[in-house]
Amino acid sequence: MSWLKAMMEKEPPEPESPIGTVVIGTLEPDMHETPKEMVRKALKKAGFKTIDLGKSVSAENFVSKVKEVNADILAVSINTKPAKDNIPKLKQAFESAGLKGKVILMIGGAAVTKEDAEAIGALYGKNKDEAVVIAKKAIEERKTK
Repeated sequence: MSWLKAMMEKEPPEPESPIGTVVIGTLEPDMHETPKEMVRKALKKAGFKTIDLGKSVSAENFVSKVKEVNADILAVSINTKPAKDNIPKLKQAFESAGLKGKVILMIGGAAVTKEDAEAIGALYGKNKDEAVVIAKKAIEERKTK
């Protein structure tokens, strides 16, 4: 029931001095909002500005929003096999837009593994706590380059 408790948590306040901007959503045709919301709230609590695109988001819409807001991280939730089948589209759109090496790509969810993430050059988080640790570490490493 911890997922229920997490969903009932109040919306965290916007961070005053965000440590980075995260565009987040679920990859089409995935309609599972709960896992994405848990990660989004955890990232927001940790000091990230989050821009939520919602559920069933196309690869093109992710890329467009990342460019529009100059995001540091694209976090994609993938909880179904049909959404997992769209990972190549996500990778193609991300690379075609020239975001590889400029924007941190993170994936997670019930349908993906660390190996899936590594195959497309993404970071992998298996839960909301791991997502926060990975995002913070990635932002820190970026600043030291």
